[in-house]
Amino acid sequence: MYEGIVQDLIDEFGRLPGVGPKSAQRIAFYIVQNEKYDPAALSELLHTVREKVRFCQTCGMISDSDTCGFCSDPRRNAGMICVVEEAKDVLAIERTREFRGLYHVLGGAISPIDGVGPDDLRIKELMSRLASSEVTEVIIATDPNLEGEATATYLSRLLHQPGLTVSRLASGLPVGGDLEYADEVTLGRAFEGRRSIS
Repeated sequence: MYEGIVQDLIDEFGRLPGVGPKSAQRIAFYIVQNEKYDPAALSELLHTVREKVRFCQTCGMISDSDTCGFCSDPRRNAGMICVVEEAKDVLAIERTREFRGLYHVLGGAISPIDGVGPDDLRIKELMSRLASSEVTEVIIATDPNLEGEATATYLSRLLHQPGLTVSRLASGLPVGGDLEYADEVTLGRAFEGRRSIS
């Protein structure tokens, strides 16, 4: 433990998600020891982000305007909506360059243990989008964990309507993985999602 303001700085960085005690200490020491680093720029940027960044009124993606770049892009396929839990999931899907439709960010997943139910997510907004548009397919891309599966099951039942295809991202074995290290659920999903190669 360090004294005073240095420990306060370490503690503050440690509150950030994904930053453990050692990482928080490294960041704090970098700021303290590097005279060329200007913390005022970081402070100003954090204030600007807090003031200007909001959520897209249509899909819930993080944006600095009322409508995000995905929703305002006329080249995207408006007939497909990919439903994700968080905004960071959109970026993961975009890196694949496989999906050219629109997105809908739920803002989490159903988790009764954490007190998160369907009413706490942006499900009503999704239903409104489907009622007022010509969407033909909804792809559910929630995480392959207990909460993500519960959310996917709930959505698949809710979205069961004529003319709408509801699909779920395939899950299974990762590229470069070994069968002996795969858990039963992952291996089971790989068998369910197998496809013909002949």
